[in-house]
Order: sequence, then C-alpha cells, then structure tokens
Amino acid sequence: MTAQDQCYWYTITPLDVWMFRDAKPFTPGERAWAGSTFPPNGHAIAGALSALLGRKSNPNERDREEIYTLKGPLLCQGQTLYFPRPLNYVGVMPLVPLEWDEGHPLKGQMLYDTTKPCPLVKPWNSSQGKKDEHEDEELKIDYLPYQVIEAFLERGTISREAWGEAVKKPWCIETRSHNTLEIGTRQVKEADGYFVEKAIRLNPGWQLAIAIDREIPTPVTLRLGGEGHRAILERCDPLQQQWERLSQLSERHRSQTHRCIAYLITPGIFERICREKTKDQRDRDIARCRAYPWEWKLDILKGVATDKPVPISCRIQGQDGFGKSIPAPQVFAAPPGSVYYLEHPQPLYADDGNPNAKPGKALARAKRMRQLGYSELLWIPYKPIELPEGEIP
Repeated sequence: MTAQDQCYWYTITPLDVWMFRDAKPFTPGERAWAGSTFPPNGHAIAGALSALLGRKSNPNERDREEIYTLKGPLLCQGQTLYFPRPLNYVGVMPLVPLEWDEGHPLKGQMLYDTTKPCPLVKPWNSSQGKKDEHEDEELKIDYLPYQVIEAFLERGTISREAWGEAVKKPWCIETRSHNTLEIGTRQVKEADGYFVEKAIRLNPGWQLAIAIDREIPTPVTLRLGGEGHRAILERCDPLQQQWERLSQLSERHRSQTHRCIAYLITPGIFERICREKTKDQRDRDIARCRAYPWEWKLDILKGVATDKPVPISCRIQGQDGFGKSIPAPQVFAAPPGSVYYLEHPQPLYADDGNPNAKPGKALARAKRMRQLGYSELLWIPYKPIELPEGEIP
C-alpha cells in the first residue's frame, strides 16, 4: 500500500437511533410511510464527514471542495469487521455457472437468454441425493466476520463450520408515528396530519466502520442521517490491519489469469448513459443501471449472483422557486454480497490505468462513485467442488 493509498479506519457508534431515508421522495400527506435503508450509503457518510471537516456552504464552490476517498461503510463488533453474506451460496452450498460444470446434464440442453450471463446451478454431484438440511440457512444469515472472509479469499470456498460464525442483521427497525391535531379539536389533521418514519437501532456492541484518507483527531461526535442524530467517531487501527490483509490477498488474486470470483462488499453502481429513441422518435440520453459492470463482456463474465437493487438518492433536477430541491430519477445499485464469476479478473471502468477508460464526464463520475466507497470488490480464486457421487458438502 502506497502513501497516497493510506487510509485510516474509524468506528461510528450511535448515541441514538438512526434514520436513513430511501430514494423515494417523501412528503407527509402524500405518502404516509417514510422508508428507511441500512447500512447507509457512501453519500450519507460523505455528507456527515464533510460537515465535520468544514464543508463549504456555497454551492458555486463545490468543484473546489476537497474530495475524500472512503472505504465502506461496513459493520463492526469487538474491533472485527463484518461483511455481507456472499449471495452465490444457497445455505452452505456454493453455486456455479452452468458453463463451468462439465458434468451437469443441463449443459447444452437449457435454453436461456444468451445476452445475459448464464444461469447458476448447484454442482451436479452435490445436487444428487437427499435434500441438504442447511439448504434454507440463507434466510437466517446476513453477515460474516473477518476471519471467515480472510479464509474465503485464501481458499476460494467457505467451509460448513465457518457458517456457524455468521450472524443475522444486528439491528432492528422501530416505527415512529407522528400526528398533528386540528386546532381546537381532537382529530388528526387531514393534510400533513399523519405519517410514520422507520428508525434503525443497532444492537448493543455493534458499530459502523469506515476508512478515509484523512487522519482525524478522535474521539469526536458527528451528525449522521436524518434529523442529525449524533454518533461517536473513533480511530480503530485493528480494522486497518484487517483491511490491509484482505487487500493484499485480493490484489494477489487480481493479478493472476485464472478463473476467479469478484465479491462485492459495498453497493455497486454500474451506470451507463444510453442514447435511446422516445415514443415520438426523438433521441434522448437515458441513464441505465444494471447488476454488473457494463465493461465486462459475456465471453469473460459467466455468472452473476445478486438480489434486489439498492436505490440511492444522489441527484436533483434543480430547485424550485422556494429553494427546495426537485427529486430526479435515482441510481440503482447492485446490493452488497453480489458475486461475479469471470474467466479471469477484469478492471472496472474507473480503475487507475484502465486503457479502455476515456477521459470525460462518464469517467469523472465513475471515479467519484469509487471515491465514495461504491463498487468495492474483493477478488477470490475459483475453486470447483469435487465430490464423490451423491455426496452433499
């Protein structure tokens, strides 16, 4: 790790509940429920840090603001990083691209959309015999500790015993209703009189973990999320050591030319401006998001394991006459835990030294998203499962 890549790790401990609104516009009276999302995205973290470090208030000076490079946010307990469960596992069973399972009877027989990565299946030997009693375990597991992920990067698989260290989501959602009564009555106002917000309460002992390329004197309080609830920011060097170990393993695998797995640990923003015709046959630029990078071609990318997209509010169309922002269509990111199967490692568009990246607004925006912590990948060697006939791992 070079000096310019030096990042300092911190924990964020809540002093109250947190509120992180989803990307849907919300106005009391028009929509009674204010949605919430957790963990927070990079924009929310960057906003809190900018306020802490003295962000300029003049929007005309925004281009001259210092840009911070973030890592995370991740979850943390007892000075140990926790990572989202890889979505290529069904219970404790890893999936495999159909094209890579030479003995699978569906290979060459299944019809699927060839403009998309091929389907994922259970390895054929392991799919025979009785049903695995752990098959539904993915519904109970959400995060894995650093030790398990380190072994995952070293071996390419997660052992059955390691799943015993996994945990469920370490937070709960609290619903909070707000009522406004008509003056002189005991009736709730018809307009803007009732709405419900969702608050996030972390379990005792749990924290958020982030890294930033700026050394901050700690402990210090910062405001994070809706309504500016306070949290404590503290330096945590053991997290830095854990991250450096994972980064070393990941870089070693990314430099090889064998089959590999790319494991997404923060929301992945893979967006492209597409020139399309509208109904009146006019050309229009439309931003399209998908679950995997546009620059990865299907002769290299063989499989994708992902889930519902994460909406991220990071745009406005402008401001109305009263100084309020006008919502715009938002970005949809691939969820953390998504996994990609590739014939060999591929760079992202915003990676330094990518010869296919052309200077311009698209590259500048992609680099900005990377600086905010999005699309963080860990590279893992692909290890095919070799089992006796009918054995379940």
